[in-house]
Amino acid sequence: MSKEPLLRESAKDSACRHIGRNGLAYIVGLVLIGVGSLAFLPSESHAPVIGLVAGACTALIGMLQGITGTQDKQEKPEVAIITDLVHRLDKNDPMSVIVEGEKVTVTKGADSITTKRKTE
Repeated sequence: MSKEPLLRESAKDSACRHIGRNGLAYIVGLVLIGVGSLAFLPSESHAPVIGLVAGACTALIGMLQGITGTQDKQEKPEVAIITDLVHRLDKNDPMSVIVEGEKVTVTKGADSITTKRKTE
């Protein structure tokens, strides 16, 4: 028996290596199966078959990107804005409203806004 240490790698590293070697073959195999099935199917079913193959390839690519960690998860700008607003609302800053003639000033914490008074 060899006295070499056992090389252990994480599941992610193993999956990345396997996908790097065989990922393209899986996608090509799916496409070949889809195109090959068109020879045995009536022409009106070609569009749905191609749609299914395209969907399967897209799903496979998405799963492969998720496993390998190459897919960047970008936060939507709306989420950042809403998060900022929630954090600002959570503060217990005092709020004041000052009305001077036609001018209205609303102040909360460091934020202040001045507008004209609405007349009806």
